[in-house]
Amino acid sequence: MAMRQKIMVLYLASSALDTPVVAWAFYDGTGDESHMAGDCDDPPYTTGLAALKDGWRLIQANPLSGHSEGNEFRTDYLKYEFLFEQLVQINE
Repeated sequence: MAMRQKIMVLYLASSALDTPVVAWAFYDGTGDESHMAGDCDDPPYTTGLAALKDGWRLIQANPLSGHSEGNEFRTDYLKYEFLFEQLVQINE
């Protein structure tokens, strides 16, 4: 048996893991599932903390940085990105 990685990217409303998920993406290294942007209306978890409680491992959180003057209300990117992983056994 081999191990493969599933990655879930959650964008939260703030830097706190217990705030709501506002966007998400999945990447399945097992090849079992195929996801596309916009293929689901509801987030897989309500918060990042809920994903942790379900067994997902947090592997990265973006460092906090302040907005430069004049850019406090820019909305062209999602700032609070968290990467989660699950390791899954597959039969080769």
